[in-house]
Amino acid sequence: MEYLLTGDTVGMACTRVNERVSSAFGLCPAPPVRFESCHSIPNGGVILLLPFLLECGLFSYRSFYEPRQGYYTLESLLITLSFFALLRIKSIEQSKQYNPGEMGKLIGYDRTPEVKKLRGMIHELTDAGKCEDWGKSLSMKWINEEEPELYYVDGHVQVYHGYLAELGKKYVSRQKLCLAGMTEFWVNSRQGLPFFFITAEVNEKMIEMLEEQIIPRLVELHTINQEQQNRIKEHPDDPLFTVVFDREAYSPALFKRLWDKYHIAVLTYRKHVKEQWEEADFEEINVNVRLGETVMKLQEKEVTLDNYSMREVRRLTDGGHQTSIITNNRVLPVALIACYMFSRWVQENFFRYLRQDYAFDKIIQYSVDKIDKKVMVVNREYSNIQYQIKRCREKLYRLKANIYKLQQNALKENENKQPDETTKKTDHWFKKTIDLVEKTQQIEQEIAQLIAKRKETKYKIPLDDMPENQRYTKLHQESKYLMNIIKMICYRAETALANQLAPHFSRAENEIRALVKAITRLSIDLIPDEENKMLNITLYPLSNIRSQKALANVIHQINATKTVYPGTVLIMNFKIATIKTEPSQDV
Repeated sequence: MEYLLTGDTVGMACTRVNERVSSAFGLCPAPPVRFESCHSIPNGGVILLLPFLLECGLFSYRSFYEPRQGYYTLESLLITLSFFALLRIKSIEQSKQYNPGEMGKLIGYDRTPEVKKLRGMIHELTDAGKCEDWGKSLSMKWINEEEPELYYVDGHVQVYHGYLAELGKKYVSRQKLCLAGMTEFWVNSRQGLPFFFITAEVNEKMIEMLEEQIIPRLVELHTINQEQQNRIKEHPDDPLFTVVFDREAYSPALFKRLWDKYHIAVLTYRKHVKEQWEEADFEEINVNVRLGETVMKLQEKEVTLDNYSMREVRRLTDGGHQTSIITNNRVLPVALIACYMFSRWVQENFFRYLRQDYAFDKIIQYSVDKIDKKVMVVNREYSNIQYQIKRCREKLYRLKANIYKLQQNALKENENKQPDETTKKTDHWFKKTIDLVEKTQQIEQEIAQLIAKRKETKYKIPLDDMPENQRYTKLHQESKYLMNIIKMICYRAETALANQLAPHFSRAENEIRALVKAITRLSIDLIPDEENKMLNITLYPLSNIRSQKALANVIHQINATKTVYPGTVLIMNFKIATIKTEPSQDV
């Protein structure tokens, strides 16, 4: 009854009215997190991922942000946003479709903040301008814990359909179109787990982003212990780490600079492969990929590219195609080179999964930032000239093809016709050929003029030299950075739970993610036990016994961590309604 009575005055599900009023007038600090006995809370299974969220660094923000004054704390905000992401609530507006009172019980409040309040609290975080520092801290934590020797790097285009910002156009491979947007360059682990991302301001290519921003950031975060330093001194061919990317950043000169300056190896596809290797030279080698062991036909040779010696490994497919991989890592076995290169799809899967499940490209704040006027950008006039040259050359190639076709047809006609007929037909072919040759000469002159004009035009100019109505701007980055951090943490938490469930399933790659989503949607009973300092959480059953037993084993491991719910002294204790939480021996 109290729930309904306060709906018209304070808001739906606002049962802690006195505390709300006191906080609004600054008469008391933020109220404590308080749980009440509740049954059948929908979507309550998402609370099972809270220990994983905390382990992945959700509350490491405290080193960068001051405590918030008001009814809701920053802890409650971050838990709410994380639960929204894990429940596939893809926008703050979409949260209106969920009962705020039921969701509030999961965070220890009477209800979750309404949409306007959530946006205001997000503004408070972004106005502090600390998201990049928080992101760097998380990246360093993850890299130090996992100690990776290999990183995947790839770009993701956040397509923009609005009108406020003037963004450069990028080629979006998944849509096969050039669209306005901003490019984020992501660095992931071998398992596809994200470490960090860097946003390109305008139209920077991967080559310059690697050399100027990504590699320096990796060198800063990838700490080297004394053992690694000694190993590199004893074995000069051992790299500090290896970076894997696609052929977009192919540049032997860049690979040499990265090795000479940082002692970093690269692994990528080779461009402009013309010669074919003898098929008899390929050997069948067992390669362990993510989906299991497979047999590949591989061959290695030493090659020199732009006066730089590298290893080239090729894979021969059943259809006879040869895929060329190059690297300057001298210690990797051939099987691992193939494994690492052909496992790049884990990063592509990461992008696809976040786009579909986490609304990866969703804009949170519709605002635009200006770009430093000294930033060098590609001159649009130069790009237009380049486009005209391309179109003219296409016309030229078509005309030359038609001339060749006419000449071949004329030869065939001359072989089969009488002399008088041959002369008439030859005259006809000759006139058509002359017309085409004249058009060809005109286009060649036009191309020469365009090339001369291109030489006089600067390829890059300062942003300030662009016409004001065409001058590039960028989307507000702080809010996108904040949401990306939360989604990275949620993805890592979800993956950690999936990895614990995986040993109990023979087809884990196909089943585990769906099972994790099913767990988050379970209803729960939530019973606080203040006397024993326990928060007892009973999950309702899953759809089958196998999943039940696997979840019971994982719950036993989670309970062993004795995780305290943030803002309380209550230890979270999970169980399933129908079975015991002790680990089963027959799963």
